[in-house]
Amino acid sequence: MLPYHPRRIRLLLLRFNLIILITLIACAPRPALKKPAGHLDAIRQFQKNVAQILQDSLLRQTRTGIEINSLESGETFYAQNNYQLFHPASNMKLLTTATALKLLGPNYKFKTILYTDTSSLADSTITGNLYLKGFGNPALSVENLHSLVQTLILHGISNINGNLVCDESYMDDFYWGSGWMWDDVSSEDFASISALTVNNNCVTVVVKPGNTVGDSLIVHLNPPTQYVKIVNRGVTTDSLDTLRQKMFKVERKWRPPENTIVVEGGMPLGALEQTFVIDVLDPALYTGTLFSELLHQEGIHFNGQVLKGSVPDTARVIAEHYSPPLTMVVFNTNKVSNNLSAELLLKTLGAEVKGPPGTATKGISVIHQFLNSIGIDSTTYELADGSGVSRYNVITPHLIVRLLKAMHEDFGIQAEFKASLPIAGIDGTLRRRMKGSAAEGLLHAKTGTLRGVSSLSGYTATADGEVVAFSIMMEHFVGSASGIRSIQDRIGELISSFSRNDRKQPSVLWH
Repeated sequence: MLPYHPRRIRLLLLRFNLIILITLIACAPRPALKKPAGHLDAIRQFQKNVAQILQDSLLRQTRTGIEINSLESGETFYAQNNYQLFHPASNMKLLTTATALKLLGPNYKFKTILYTDTSSLADSTITGNLYLKGFGNPALSVENLHSLVQTLILHGISNINGNLVCDESYMDDFYWGSGWMWDDVSSEDFASISALTVNNNCVTVVVKPGNTVGDSLIVHLNPPTQYVKIVNRGVTTDSLDTLRQKMFKVERKWRPPENTIVVEGGMPLGALEQTFVIDVLDPALYTGTLFSELLHQEGIHFNGQVLKGSVPDTARVIAEHYSPPLTMVVFNTNKVSNNLSAELLLKTLGAEVKGPPGTATKGISVIHQFLNSIGIDSTTYELADGSGVSRYNVITPHLIVRLLKAMHEDFGIQAEFKASLPIAGIDGTLRRRMKGSAAEGLLHAKTGTLRGVSSLSGYTATADGEVVAFSIMMEHFVGSASGIRSIQDRIGELISSFSRNDRKQPSVLWH
């Protein structure tokens, strides 16, 4: 999960625009598909090839659902258990991001607003409170907070006599999704959900060995902040001390939960530094603490408290920050599978369509409405969150393909949606998959992973240039998902190399 730094945003915008252009070219209308005389034989052979891949012994205890459809002819190339319910894992983000693009629009921007009490500003002093209100911006960074502080400096403010009140009331205060595991802690993948969010509600801990054996490990925190306490019990060891090296871990305390990160065990002398991204508790206060530390850094006198509360109706706006457009937020959400972004999108949908405070329940009802508008019966699936972390989500491969088809046919947001999906062998969560195959650079798909669950759904084109939508959902396996992913990759490669022409199809793709 990568933070949205301004330089990175500029680079992403350039890259995103290039991907949009390539996607538009690839999606341009083509003449009606001509089916060669032997196309039925080719499809039958394709189906045999898929069936043979699915005979892999790794799938002996695994349940598999697949649907592969041509978006040009409307034919179903292959289907198995496609109307049965599966845990989608992060394929859930396809539903959330598609709904957001459709209903909020590609140019929607999230805001963060700084207020003061109406009568509190006099000369260089704010005699009352400052209020920092968040509206669910997943892209807010420390650099953005710094720009708000710079605005205070431009106003000539050098003293703040009141408190800093952090307002997260645009959304509810349920910081985790329904059905999230109680022991999923101390990880960027399960960061707390709050309308006032910064740096993905995480800190980065960098740990490296000391200069000699026996020295404490060297620990750095980014961003540097007093909000998080570091307890460093880590020791620099010699290379033979494997016991302490096995005990090495960096984890936030969670019994009871607190913003204390404990470093334990050992690292061998001369080892490379390691980086850990750790979630924090109470994101609104984290954001406010970072803001207050930036005030001190810029020489603005502030001795008040950082509190949670609401902006009074009489407060006035003193500074505003707006996020990159929604297309960029969706790009990040799907490319790197950012759970927090997806959850904030879900609650933003709820707030914008149903009215604040945004809740997961409201957001899910909005997704239901969107899916109903494209012909998907809401009684055939169940949703619990926006990211796919919850195992309460159950949907079908057929639903995913119907959604992909609808997005493919919506020219207002088609390119933005497709450009947000990882590209096989190129970027995002597919950057290391299907390299050197027919799918590399061509297959755009969303991955999904939970323990015992793996999904892959998206688009590719055949060797004839025929656009295909597919969904592969597999669950109930033990151990690593790497073998399951390799089977999905073989199917993705098979689709991308498929041709209706009379030339003989490969019997199967083995790796």
